[in-house]
Amino acid sequence: MSIAPTAVTFADRYASDLPELAVRWQAESAPEPRLLVLNEPLAAELGIDPAWLRGPEGLRLLVGTQVPDGANPVAQAYAGHQFGGYVPRLGDGRALLLGELTTTSGELRDLHLKGSGATPFARGGDGLAAVGPMLREYIVSEAMHAMGIPTTRSLAVVATGRQVQRETPLPGAVLSRVARSHLRVGTFQYAANTGDIELLRRLADHAIQRHHPDAAGAGNPYVALFESVIAVQAALIAKWMLVGFVHGVMNTDNMTISGETIDYGPCAFMEAYDPETVFSSIDSWGRYAYGNQPAIAVWNLARLAEALLPLFADEQQQAIAIAEGSLGGFAPKFQDALSAGMCAKLGLPDTTPDEIAVPLMNDLIAQLHQSHVDFTSFFRQLAHAARGDDEPARGLFLDLAAFDEWLSRWHALRPDATVMDRVNPVYIPRNHLVEEALTAATGQIGGTAAEGDLDPLYRLLDAVTAPYDERPGLQRYAEPAPDDFGKYRTFCGT
Repeated sequence: MSIAPTAVTFADRYASDLPELAVRWQAESAPEPRLLVLNEPLAAELGIDPAWLRGPEGLRLLVGTQVPDGANPVAQAYAGHQFGGYVPRLGDGRALLLGELTTTSGELRDLHLKGSGATPFARGGDGLAAVGPMLREYIVSEAMHAMGIPTTRSLAVVATGRQVQRETPLPGAVLSRVARSHLRVGTFQYAANTGDIELLRRLADHAIQRHHPDAAGAGNPYVALFESVIAVQAALIAKWMLVGFVHGVMNTDNMTISGETIDYGPCAFMEAYDPETVFSSIDSWGRYAYGNQPAIAVWNLARLAEALLPLFADEQQQAIAIAEGSLGGFAPKFQDALSAGMCAKLGLPDTTPDEIAVPLMNDLIAQLHQSHVDFTSFFRQLAHAARGDDEPARGLFLDLAAFDEWLSRWHALRPDATVMDRVNPVYIPRNHLVEEALTAATGQIGGTAAEGDLDPLYRLLDAVTAPYDERPGLQRYAEPAPDDFGKYRTFCGT
């Protein structure tokens, strides 16, 4: 049962604990707010009546113009390395943290707005967001959640009735985002850059209390915090790799302390397997290509270590040695998670000996690359092979002799098709389908700006939020992009 809206109260723990990292601010007005999509199950988890959210007071909450009791909206301060270049002051340029809500199961969650207007961190930007990018985040984040990948969630997208000027005028919107928190590597970089060790310590204590409470009892809680972040990030990146997800903008301000995926700007899912897959329009050097994501995660975590050095040890060389030792734990944790995940995708127990599993996995990946096989649909076709029908999978490969040899080795291990179906999605947010939904929703059809059609969005959401359940009538949502779709590029939307 949802809590009555009058009983919904916000806490302001972040703003109270870390006022140096928060600027009180208020959202800009929204001339004609109109709800485009509402995540009713998530609203219920947060103890908010979905029917109330659909009403005028609820819409004002979702665009930030109605501040509830206990809320203390703030723009959060953080720094970050963007494509390798350090920027000491980034922050929420177009976003506000309304505060924290307690879920019906007793867990703390941030409610955060994106596109609510310029803040002191806007750096000359308008602080606004367009409907298309906000709906993209809604689609992809909810698909990730449905696949069991830690992520921020999307509560709603509300059109504001205001035009946003990009290359062309676009309809504006605000996304309401839910997260375990918005603490980032860049938050620690900002605190460290102030030179205030006590601020850094309070930030670390806040992160331990909120996300990694077991670290509090360690000999050095701050080393334990760092190692906990390494562990959750290793698990997260492995999950990305297992579904072909390309984040596209793995800057340090987009790596969370909680281990959740955050910021769905230039992201997309790889179709034909290629480790050099890049979708971001601004990643001309492939820094954040699919295959580079584990190495970039280590690079980002090294930046977190640099920020935390004063808390590791009084003597710098000793602190560096501690950091390096801890950081060395990423690779085995990542490889263990990736191997276990690949075993499941292949229907094999995770007790399969490495000397058998690793060559089998590596040989398969090489063949997927050579034949440009669609990464997602291959594993669903392979489940047919586990049930005795090899032909759907065989038809995807150019070198049949090599694949048949691989198949015979795999069949000898007695793969379990039921296990495969539980971990290999049928439906992902395919790039052409996302674009189709966004184009219809924004009304940009044939160069006109008509009233948007949300039906393609709802149909796509229906598919990707139950990704493992193959259903009649949804075949097009399981198929790769048509040949004429062309090379796909995504944009950050700012």
